[in-house]
Amino acid sequence: MTIERTTFGIAHITAPDYEGLAYGSAYAHAQDNVCQTAEHLLTLRGDRSQFLGAQNTGDFGLGRMPNAQIDLFIRSHMDDAALARAAATTSPDVQAALRGYVAGYNRYLQDAGPNGLPEACRGKPWVRPMRLADLSRATEQSMIQGGLGALAGAVLAAVPPPPGTKASAAPVDLQQAVAEIGRHSFNANPEGGELGSNGWAFGRNATPDGRGLLLGNPHFPWTGTNRFWEMHLTIPGKLDVMGATGGLSPVVSIGFNKDVAWTHTVSTGKRFTLYELKLDPNNPTVYWVDGQARKMAAYTITLPAESATGGAAPAQHTFYATDWGPVISLPRAGLGWTTQKAYAIRDANTLNVRSAESWMKMALARNVAELRAAMGNQGMPWINTIAADRDGNAMYADLSVVPDVSAEMLKACAPSPAAAALLNTAGLAVLDGSRSACAWNRDSTAAAPGIIAPARMPVVVTPDWVQNSNDSFWLSNPHVPPMAGVSPLVGPVGVPQRLRTRSGIMEIEGRLAGRDGLPGNRMGAAELRSVIFRDKNLAGMLVMDDLQAACAATGAALNADQALGCRVLSAWDRTSNADSKGAALFREFWRKAKDLPKVWRVPFDPAQPVATPAGLDMATPATRDAVFKALGDAVGVVRTAGFAADVPLGVPQSRTVRGQKIALHGGDEFEGVLNKLESQGQSLIDPKGYNVNYGSSYMQIVTFDERGPVAQGLLTYGQSSDLTSPRAYDQLPLFAAKQWHALPFHAADVQAQREGKPLQLAY
Repeated sequence: MTIERTTFGIAHITAPDYEGLAYGSAYAHAQDNVCQTAEHLLTLRGDRSQFLGAQNTGDFGLGRMPNAQIDLFIRSHMDDAALARAAATTSPDVQAALRGYVAGYNRYLQDAGPNGLPEACRGKPWVRPMRLADLSRATEQSMIQGGLGALAGAVLAAVPPPPGTKASAAPVDLQQAVAEIGRHSFNANPEGGELGSNGWAFGRNATPDGRGLLLGNPHFPWTGTNRFWEMHLTIPGKLDVMGATGGLSPVVSIGFNKDVAWTHTVSTGKRFTLYELKLDPNNPTVYWVDGQARKMAAYTITLPAESATGGAAPAQHTFYATDWGPVISLPRAGLGWTTQKAYAIRDANTLNVRSAESWMKMALARNVAELRAAMGNQGMPWINTIAADRDGNAMYADLSVVPDVSAEMLKACAPSPAAAALLNTAGLAVLDGSRSACAWNRDSTAAAPGIIAPARMPVVVTPDWVQNSNDSFWLSNPHVPPMAGVSPLVGPVGVPQRLRTRSGIMEIEGRLAGRDGLPGNRMGAAELRSVIFRDKNLAGMLVMDDLQAACAATGAALNADQALGCRVLSAWDRTSNADSKGAALFREFWRKAKDLPKVWRVPFDPAQPVATPAGLDMATPATRDAVFKALGDAVGVVRTAGFAADVPLGVPQSRTVRGQKIALHGGDEFEGVLNKLESQGQSLIDPKGYNVNYGSSYMQIVTFDERGPVAQGLLTYGQSSDLTSPRAYDQLPLFAAKQWHALPFHAADVQAQREGKPLQLAY
């Protein structure tokens, strides 16, 4: 087994079989990220409190939680015996890869020695060898982070009402319920931003050479185990695939081979349903199904004492489980545990061990048809797939894991009007747990009982183009009618779209109509690189004409800050480029103004979903006053942070790497900037500016020539999560300069970019 490194430390692993590939990829990944992995293993074992303190927080899924809560949830959910039985159903190649990955990581720990690790984990007692059970837990945690994992806090909040409690809970306002559900949902960010991605694919009718063209632009965290890592895997004569992976994985998850390229975006599909339980009035831990009483299972988890405090009282918690799944509680959403009702969650991705096999088969695909077939085992947990091949076919496919619940069943099994309303307003499906008839449908052609079979999931294959920016399948190509009869749990049709979705479609159609200022009317790789980094701010483009006109008309009636805001934004270029003066002010203004009642002049029209809503309703006095107040307040926010109202965006939006301050282009989710950069945990600009910590991460643009793939890419934060490593953020200057790196796929290109001597390891 051989590990070669090329420019920016990209790892190229060659081995005669999958076990050797995984051995090498784990070893090379540990060279760059051993402390990150060691801490992740601590999380997966439920040992964070013992070594890092119960009250300190850690990464969990796509957010952060106190260590004690992470440990309690992990220890309650992870069932190593069940995970081992599930892993035993995977193919021999997958099992070989898992064995190899564990051995490769442990080999690195052995070779480095405890004192040879980076400072963050050097000599730490919690750095321990990996076990096969740890890797199974890592897969499970990744699978459920789109459902049960995102609601871990609600599982921990589920405590039966004490004796003497009033029968029912106080009524809950629907908007409050929606907000509370949103706070706990997958991709939740208290500042309103969301993780996401852009995936575009172009077929022969849209490209200059008739070959396929793909953009992969996932927006994921810049820290933690959801970081991407670039690798190239080769089994001579059998496998040759390049791209990136996340977490602890021996396979390429976003990438390309000589014939086909693919990427993923988080899909709108629901991964779970809640079940409303009808309780025994004399015992809130007894529920009824078809008139028969069933007792909840109760089990208490006690954490080990903290080693640092030498005997602080260990945390413990009692969990409750039903035949439907674990009990949760979200009282602020009207989903609390009362003497009459409780709620259980069933997650369709629990024990989903199929993803590695999907990606292994995808790596061998020769076209989008074979890529689609490779996903037939429904291993994609919560993601769409967008792909293009050398023959000029483009594909959008949501073959993710979704509970098999039809629109008719959602209606028939709604336990109350309030529960039905949550589906329409918050996308939360609540079914009647007192009737076994409300169990998920079981289709024999599905990969697992209770999920929607592939034939009933939306797929578009076209010689034209497809796109997705985290909205549903509805507008994957607006000129292709959406698949009929799709469950509402897969995604909505006829609803307002994200600004990023609208911006993407506008850019694609503008390019193919030849009206975007670039030569010709085809999308080639060079045009695509330009388009994705234009950093147009769609929110600004939609509202600034009306704001500018109102500024001119209102004039002397504005206060000083409002007038200054008008002057700055009237001169703003409506982009989120690093040198754009006024972009930071617009961000703070629109953050305040976007949710004002009836702020849009042109409301949403399902017949014009890309063009609407649009404009600012400055003709209505109440709206005009509120908009100007938001503008003046935004000037104050930027000033309080220590910046001028017309500060170029790259001043507050920057990162210092090895003493060099790097100004960053890109915008927030709510601004509709395709190149998304966000600051999770930060509600507005502060004296340090914007702490960009997720957004554009691994990026690839791939087309094909006679030899195979022609790929350019970027990994914004670099290969290493160790900030002392030269590979940490070493690609960020390239990103800031809007430049791309040629990804070396062919042997001659690898040799030309090789850095250092190849490393050969026996396994």
